[in-house]
Amino acid sequence: MRAIYDWMMRMSAGPNAPYALALVSFLESSFFPIPPDVMLVPMVLADRSKAWRHAALATVASVLGGLAGYAIGYFLFDTIGRPVLEFYGYGGKTDAVMAWFRDWGVWILIAKGWTPFPYKVLTILAGAAHMDLASFMIASVVARSMRFFLVAGLLYFFGEPIRDFIEKRLTLVTTAFVVALIGGFVTLKFLV
Repeated sequence: MRAIYDWMMRMSAGPNAPYALALVSFLESSFFPIPPDVMLVPMVLADRSKAWRHAALATVASVLGGLAGYAIGYFLFDTIGRPVLEFYGYGGKTDAVMAWFRDWGVWILIAKGWTPFPYKVLTILAGAAHMDLASFMIASVVARSMRFFLVAGLLYFFGEPIRDFIEKRLTLVTTAFVVALIGGFVTLKFLV
């Protein structure tokens, strides 16, 4: 795993960095273990004027990779999807989560798809649950845009000093926001 991480860091500084970012973003959405942020962060810091371009590239590639994850779940769940989920520690929860996807798929993708939660788990489960493909695509675009543009925006406006925050505390902040957002919707549902 360390060798892959080191390769990604080397690639993020090279002339082919955008291609590598697109490849990693695509693969991470269906099975790859290391998130594209490992490349996105140093690429944006190297040239902040390209922050939005890099975020857009990561978003598009991630959503396309999400389609591959969806296809794995939809067509190859038992042969590929389940082993991938087991590798990430989610193999025993698939039936319950697929039931949630049937009822709340869009909201699950939006709520979890922009956090550091493994997006590949979501894409495979969405396919296995036979989630509506158009809804899957819309939710994926929203979630992944939020994810990558948040990281790029923080780096664009604050530069290197925000890097430590992104690497160590972004999970906590995004999780707290999602909990507050869902809590607000639940409160509105019961009050109205």
